[in-house]
Amino acid sequence: MPMKIVICGAGQVGYGIAESLSAERNDVSVIDTSQALIANIRENLDAKGIVGHGAFPDTLAEAGAAEADMLIAVTLHDEVNMVACQVAHSLFNVPTKIARIRSQAYLQPHWQDLFSTDHMPIDVVISPEVEVAQMVLRRIALPGAVDTVRFSEGAISLIAIECGEECPVLGTPLGQLSELFPDLGATVVGILRDGAIFVPNAVDILYAGDLAYLIVEQSQVRRTLTIFGHEEPDVGRIVIAGGGNVGMTVAMEMESRNLASRLRLVEADPGRALNVADKLKRTIVLQGSALDPAILREAEIGDADLMVSLTNDDQINVLSSAMAKRLGAKSNLALINSPTFQDLAKHLGIDAVLNPRSVTTSRILQHVRRGRIRAVHSVQNGMAEAIEAEALETSPLVGQPLRDLDIPDGMRIGAITRNGVFIRPTGQTRIRPKDRVVLFVRSDTVRQVEQFFRVSLEFF
Repeated sequence: MPMKIVICGAGQVGYGIAESLSAERNDVSVIDTSQALIANIRENLDAKGIVGHGAFPDTLAEAGAAEADMLIAVTLHDEVNMVACQVAHSLFNVPTKIARIRSQAYLQPHWQDLFSTDHMPIDVVISPEVEVAQMVLRRIALPGAVDTVRFSEGAISLIAIECGEECPVLGTPLGQLSELFPDLGATVVGILRDGAIFVPNAVDILYAGDLAYLIVEQSQVRRTLTIFGHEEPDVGRIVIAGGGNVGMTVAMEMESRNLASRLRLVEADPGRALNVADKLKRTIVLQGSALDPAILREAEIGDADLMVSLTNDDQINVLSSAMAKRLGAKSNLALINSPTFQDLAKHLGIDAVLNPRSVTTSRILQHVRRGRIRAVHSVQNGMAEAIEAEALETSPLVGQPLRDLDIPDGMRIGAITRNGVFIRPTGQTRIRPKDRVVLFVRSDTVRQVEQFFRVSLEFF
């Protein structure tokens, strides 16, 4: 049964969520003060667009808040998001309220009761800065992977690996990989080729230039990267551009985890640079522009293993990453919001891109999906999703060998955990109740997969 969802905010995140949810035939209404953004919603999505203030009662009423199953507040302003949730709760009794809160001042552990039902009733708080910082740290800890996210309490990872000209497994049918490496806990579940993602079968092969998505047992990640031709050494010397919430969080975590033998941070704002320098213990902080070659040389960019550009300006992140590479940095990683810049990144010599919209959308979709969904990760701006779900006794997945199941072409089961034990699925594998199943699903198949399971189980 479709859900009624009200989204406050029609920016990149709001649009992305509305795009995903409306495509699945949910009843979606989007509120924003910008007439241009709402016009974009009305013209391109099967969703209702309302020009107005997301926290105003009359605007929420017009959006159908009285019948809504969920309110998702992702405007650019924390306070609007918070008040929208309060109004949705107090006046319209909306069951589930999700808010994006960016300011860390609201998220300190000693204020954790602020968002309880008795105070500011928000069921799920999403902090993009914290989520992105964690993603950066995972990338740094796993050189060679373009994308990485963990499932099943860290026992399973989804990793994306670029297949270069020297990749040892090029031209090998994927079914043969299981024979060549019978004890390897890894399954290729998706391939990005020529701008499109598809779910491969046993006879498909990898070509140079492909981006392969694998679901891997965590203990086998390094070995899997080696098999695919990536034996990059651990990163030791890192330069961070940007001392905002993301850059500061990353630097502090790197210090606490000893992730870098030498760490430099470049921040343009003098006051912010002083503040960052006071809080960091072992990081050298340089005040200046990340686009100034002299500042980058002072940060010893020529000896850096990695340049991480995390300012709030896409253009600075793109250009500073490209400049760092030209000045001798071995690799780079850039935070990029704009889809246009993301498409250009590879042509400009940027090795890996972080997309805050994708990270935030993934976290929100995790709470929108119905049933026993444990985690969701959006892939390539929503082209596909990796989903972790729990199987119940009534699921059509349970009991039969996987080869006998009518599984849609756009879906692949990549891994199962049973009582904490990893299982690499084969045709003979039978899923049992309470198994954790990690799936890779193409976006145009999500709805079909949802219907496939809903006959006897509200699995999604």
